[in-house]
Amino acid sequence: MQHFLKRSSRGFTLIELALAILVLALGTLAALRASDQSRLAIGGETPRLLARIAARNRAEELQLYAGAGPALPAEVSQGGQQFLLTTRQEITAGGLIKTEIIARSTQGAGAQLFLYLSPEPRQ
Repeated sequence: MQHFLKRSSRGFTLIELALAILVLALGTLAALRASDQSRLAIGGETPRLLARIAARNRAEELQLYAGAGPALPAEVSQGGQQFLLTTRQEITAGGLIKTEIIARSTQGAGAQLFLYLSPEPRQ
């Protein structure tokens, strides 16, 4: 029994250390891969966020003018990127104007917004 205690108190063997390093390396690789995927997802969010802002700005312009204002440009610049804005409108049974706004960047990211407008301009 005393011989067994002496042997176990010597420390780790070379194989145990190699296995421990292998497990830590695999865990580190998994963590780095997950953080890289997060970085890509976060990095791709900026053009979509800017597209949502451009679409919301167009919605505010349409609410302000209610179709009676100046012609609005089809292409706008937001955050240093160009966005093509398309608007489709249809009259609902209740007399409101259902409006779909699509903002698409030159890089492909985009946003879609629906809103209902009153036929009269906002005061």
